[in-house]
Amino acid sequence: MPNKTKVIAFANNKGGSGKTTAAANVGYSLSLKGKKVLLVDADMQMNLTLSFFDEEKVMEFASGSCNIYRAVTDRLPFEDCIVKTAYKGLDIIPSSTLMSSMEFKLFKEKEREFCLAKGLAPVIESERYDYILIDSPPTLGCLVLNILTASDYVIMPVEASPWGLFGVANMFEFLESAKEFNDSLSLLGILITKVNTRKNYYKQTLENLKATPGVRVFDTVIRIDSEVEWAQDNSMPVAAYKKSARSGAEYMELSKEVMRLCR
Repeated sequence: MPNKTKVIAFANNKGGSGKTTAAANVGYSLSLKGKKVLLVDADMQMNLTLSFFDEEKVMEFASGSCNIYRAVTDRLPFEDCIVKTAYKGLDIIPSSTLMSSMEFKLFKEKEREFCLAKGLAPVIESERYDYILIDSPPTLGCLVLNILTASDYVIMPVEASPWGLFGVANMFEFLESAKEFNDSLSLLGILITKVNTRKNYYKQTLENLKATPGVRVFDTVIRIDSEVEWAQDNSMPVAAYKKSARSGAEYMELSKEVMRLCR
């Protein structure tokens, strides 16, 4: 019988695609729908953690034992590294600056591709959460392979810009290679982000992606919205920062698509 808890990776090997913003705001939107959500910040930039805590608190997490790096490398129970955010039903495992050495640490492990999956297994089996959302670094290495091996689905944010599609083919190839370790992994969809509907970049990006066989493109697109940056500056999801924010409504629509597709 499928697990109640659905694990979704936000992944793209190109930086600036909007992965972290999507993970934070989809997580918050799902919590507003009454879902219990665990965020996992697996990027050394720690921006997902910064989306919910100020810099001082984030650095406290990063230098302590309550983060994803310590959970994996010291084989700590992942449950012990979970931190509550200010929002009901929304928790997080913070990141660490030490994530920069994670690839080397994983390389020395036996069954290195499954370290994250093994750590997350008790959390998944407890059915404490409806969704676990993992923010990935913009790389294609052992850490991202770990994330994909631990996940049921992948959401791939793609920026609607001239360089937005750069590297997407490599990401598709990497997803196929990850299925050697996790044959149930599937691409939930491609999310088009940073959209300016008045520019041709958006139309070109949409047409190119929809022409790709076997690839779902989310109906919801995320348009450029200055409120996102203000929300991030205040360590808040955009809809919590400003209820009327356009992007907040878009992330809510996206979360509805995610719930519908994750069966």
